[in-house]
Amino acid sequence: MTTPTARTTTSAPPHPAATRSRPLTLSRTTATATRVLRQLSHDPRTIALLLLIPCVMLFLLRYVFDGSPRTFDNIGASLLGIFPLITMFLVTSIATLRERTSGTLERLLAMPLGKGDLIAGYALAFGTLAIVQSALATGLAVWLLGLDVTGSPWLLLLVALLDALLGTALGLFVSAFAASEFQAVQFMPAVIFPQLLLCGLFTPRDRMHPALEAVSDVLPMSYAVDGMNEVLRHPDMTPAFVRDTLIVAGCALLVLALGAATLKRRTP
Repeated sequence: MTTPTARTTTSAPPHPAATRSRPLTLSRTTATATRVLRQLSHDPRTIALLLLIPCVMLFLLRYVFDGSPRTFDNIGASLLGIFPLITMFLVTSIATLRERTSGTLERLLAMPLGKGDLIAGYALAFGTLAIVQSALATGLAVWLLGLDVTGSPWLLLLVALLDALLGTALGLFVSAFAASEFQAVQFMPAVIFPQLLLCGLFTPRDRMHPALEAVSDVLPMSYAVDGMNEVLRHPDMTPAFVRDTLIVAGCALLVLALGAATLKRRTP
């Protein structure tokens, strides 16, 4: 017969290796991305939101300015980057939070899966959708709606993709601070709306109050809009365009790193 003492010694707290950080590996990252994409494939409403809403908004915008096509040219390129950023932020934050509250993340992190693998896997999965989303929106705007850009449409696609990846990174990051899906949606006014107002979409940033211009200089959406405007006005890749795209990409990587740092192994 097993004594109570012997029985208690068989149950031990989690092994320290379960709580140590693990190096990032390609196999675990791709496995996580595949799982997320498989789950999303069973949610047609989310797929529709990701892929169709930016296209529908651009379509409506084109015919809102039907009598002034030049106005569509002026703001359409900027919104081509903003719409994917907003939709990717919203969907990513809610989807990630759903896995936090359901306990999925906690179970995954109890396996041989590091925080970096998890965040990179989510970024890869949503980044794949971002590529499709950006390609659809850019193709619609340029070849169907007649968006007139001086530069290459491929550069326009590049900025749109980086903006979508930035929205993904921001969504992963803020999901760590929300306790419910409703709270995740509430982060949009705090994170997205100030950037939308200060990014230069409504008025050039150098015409704003100096204090607001200084704030806009540290917001990544400002450089996303600047990059789109560079493609709109210049036939070739300019140094300003390279700077803007590098800043947007760097902000996305920084936010992903912060998301991995704030990822908790236990759901509150």
